[in-house]
This record gives sequence, structure tokens and C-alpha cells, in this order.
Amino acid sequence: FQDQVIQLARLKGWLIHAQRPGRTKDSWTTAIQGNPGWPDLVLLRPPRLVFAEIKSQKGEVRLEQIVWLEDLREVPGVEAYLWRPSDFDEIVAVLT
Repeated sequence: FQDQVIQLARLKGWLIHAQRPGRTKDSWTTAIQGNPGWPDLVLLRPPRLVFAEIKSQKGEVRLEQIVWLEDLREVPGVEAYLWRPSDFDEIVAVLT
């Protein structure tokens, strides 16, 4: 699903940042420095800046992710979303 959102964002002219986990000896992990819960996607098409947490239809949102999204929404001009496959019409509207 995240790949579909990225493909749509590219088609609509957005700059995209996404981090992918890397394989360690025992598992997969995304190396970070700072607070956990950073949104999956950062999308930029001036004058708009969008942060999006991407979840499967039934995927659970962690408290750290909620905190990031809520705090980002408090920043003037920043848009922050939690997107699931059922939100695709909204995603198209936001990115168009």
C-alpha cells in the first residue's frame, strides 16, 4: 500500500522521503536517532508539507506514532495523516 501512495505522489510531482528497515543478524530494524514513531512518509510540494503514517486496514497505531501526528498537526502549514487502504479517495484528493 505504501508503494501505491509513493507512486501516486510521484505522479503528482511530490518530493518523497521514506525510510526502509534494514536486515540485522536476527531481525529487521530501522536505525533512528531520536524519538520513535516518526511517520512513514514525508511529502513536499511547495507550499505544502505532508507527513503520513501508513497502516494496513487493521494495522495498529502505536502511541509514539499518535504523538508525532498530533504534534505535527499543531505546526502551522503542516498536514499530518494516518492513511489506510480505505482512505485512498482521500489520499488522491490530498495529493492532487
